[in-house]
Amino acid sequence: MDIRIRLSWPAGQLTATLDETPSATALAATLPLVATARTWGEEVYFDTGLTLALEDGAQQVVEPGTVAFWTEGSALALPYGPTPISRGTESRLASPCNVLGRLDGDPRALDTVRDGDPLRVERA
Repeated sequence: MDIRIRLSWPAGQLTATLDETPSATALAATLPLVATARTWGEEVYFDTGLTLALEDGAQQVVEPGTVAFWTEGSALALPYGPTPISRGTESRLASPCNVLGRLDGDPRALDTVRDGDPLRVERA
């Protein structure tokens, strides 16, 4: 059974569908959570307070709209376009991340998240 979550910030909101992975299950168990959004190029990320292991299948280059867990930063990473280390238009994360699922709808909505915005994550 997929896990559905809602992410909301002052200028908008998105939902996401997570696969049943160890990281997604661990994240869902901590919800709801409120964090401070950080931006890095066309990626939003934020601390979750979780310490998780890198899973088989972790990826550094992902499709825009991927919901990923950055184990080195204990953070959820939400790329919607190129980051400072991308080659061309790819979405390249800081290091390999656990892939949890996908944002529903247009990931470009994340462009309205400002560094320092409060971001809430809850079950949808």
